Amino acid sequence: MTAVIPSGRRIVLRIEYDGAAFGGWQKQSSEIPTVQGVLEPAISRVADAPVKLVCAGRTDAGVHATCQIAHFDRIAERSPRAWKAGVNSFLPKTVKIQEVCTATSQFSARFSATGRRYAYLLHPSGNDSPQLAGRALRVDKALDLDAMRAAARCLEGEKDFRSFQAAGCQSLSSLRDVRHLRIYRQRGFIVIDIRANAFLQHMVRIIAGSLLEVGRSRREPDWMAQVLAARDRKQAGATAPAAGLYLTGVAYPASCGVPSRTVAPPLLDRLPEFG
Repeated sequence: MTAVIPSGRRIVLRIEYDGAAFGGWQKQSSEIPTVQGVLEPAISRVADAPVKLVCAGRTDAGVHATCQIAHFDRIAERSPRAWKAGVNSFLPKTVKIQEVCTATSQFSARFSATGRRYAYLLHPSGNDSPQLAGRALRVDKALDLDAMRAAARCLEGEKDFRSFQAAGCQSLSSLRDVRHLRIYRQRGFIVIDIRANAFLQHMVRIIAGSLLEVGRSRREPDWMAQVLAARDRKQAGATAPAAGLYLTGVAYPASCGVPSRTVAPPLLDRLPEFG
């Protein structure tokens, strides 16, 4: 018999979803479907009581996730297997719980996280494939990846990313620590793979849009350092579309008891480990 989760524990979920189906993570007052808006009622049905989810990163409309982490406080006595199967039975095909574990009441999916990882997928092709619509950004001209890599190097480390945050971003500080920013090819895609302690609103998409300016030879690689130093959103490139962006990983201290996870988008084989 599978043991039930003891009282006083938080339920922690790894969630995968197709962002094209939702107006972002956060529940809204409008009729636009959101990830939180479909998950909370499904969990509440299994819990026989209302629940409130806290997530690691509130993704925007159209942004996908292979590794969104969220928690809620245990109400009903259920095994991890029962929570997963029960909640998934009430969810649409576009969002699924992939893992369930527990943590103490001190754990927070958001505030306990020490890192988040995103992948932005580019599809270099002259053909606009309907199979990739909403899942990767098509670029119809060859990109200079060496120039993009040279431009990206200045963004690694703890920097002020004010030039790469949305105008409506409510963060109190624009300082962020980018642990890695790599650009590579895999399975016919170009991957912009970035990990940081946290991200500003639209930060990854603005970085991707700025790197595309360099890759298309519209800007020199050293332009990126100038944009960073300007601390002015108007100096950076356009915000890349949400369709190519995936939340792929969240890291936690070992003391939390919640495993850190990195999960590649289905279009890729894997996400490399970087030191």
